[in-house]
Amino acid sequence: MWLARRGWHVTAVDISAVAVERLAGLARSHGLGDRLTSVQHDLAVQHDLHGSFPQGEFDLICAHYLHTPFDLDRATVLRRAAHALRVGGQLLVVDHGSTAPWSWNQDPDVHYPTPVEVAAGTDLDPATWTVERAESPRRIATGPDGRTAEVTDHVLLIRRGRR
Repeated sequence: MWLARRGWHVTAVDISAVAVERLAGLARSHGLGDRLTSVQHDLAVQHDLHGSFPQGEFDLICAHYLHTPFDLDRATVLRRAAHALRVGGQLLVVDHGSTAPWSWNQDPDVHYPTPVEVAAGTDLDPATWTVERAESPRRIATGPDGRTAEVTDHVLLIRRGRR
């Protein structure tokens, strides 16, 4: 919605048909139905080389907090996303870098891959894709019960160069 309000044409993807329908309704109610398309895809499914992934070329692909307890080969999904970028397009990956006190998963041994590890896992050719940002900023977040805590996010920005 934020991008659509700023003039972008957005294709939003979720595995949940309910989430897709809710977003479509919200976009229509805010007059953004012509700028925002929501589609259902199971990114873990490999139908073909492209898997279940939106067709087309994109200027920006955002993967925010693409964490799930289900089986998902994130590296493959992010590699597919990078290959769907136009020349000059950017892949923005924002992940958890720490466990918030209100998180359902309080496993002290959980490993949050760093942005450098995520980039390396995509196995993208550095002659074509450039890591423009790989950082772990901290911020104060507010949980569902109103508690605040310092959390770490992992931010990775990759730009596609040539084809």
